[in-house]
Amino acid sequence: MAKEIERKFIVDGDAWRDAVEASKTIVQAYLAVDGETSVRVRITDGNQARLTVKVGASAMTRDEFEYPIPLDDAQAMMNESRGRMIEKTRHIIPAGPFVWEVDVFGGALAGLVIAEVEMRSEDDDPALPSWLGREVTGDRTFSNAVLAIEGMGKEPGR
Repeated sequence: MAKEIERKFIVDGDAWRDAVEASKTIVQAYLAVDGETSVRVRITDGNQARLTVKVGASAMTRDEFEYPIPLDDAQAMMNESRGRMIEKTRHIIPAGPFVWEVDVFGGALAGLVIAEVEMRSEDDDPALPSWLGREVTGDRTFSNAVLAIEGMGKEPGR
């Protein structure tokens, strides 16, 4: 079991684009969401699949169990997700000992751009790039599971 410790922000503008080192396309579907627990299947770049279980521990930290699965199984699971899916392109931006992941959402969430930084400890203090907007760490409105199920809601975050 791993711990996922991250902070999340709305992104303002496109100034981050020049720092991108790599990008990948992601389609993920939520098979089950119950309170602070979610089960998700993800296909990356159309050729790699993973099944992930996340259990919330705090606003910033969650337990994460993640396993590779056959692509055909992932596609079958996505077909059973009742449309609880998101599409995004994830852009990777290294910043010293930290890595920022900027997710540009597509489909029904087009226009939403969120940045996350994973940390080793809740006490870590990564430098915040100037292109970050409002912090939304712990705001369930911006969790991928809620976005997949409920969409943008009243606040688009744009």
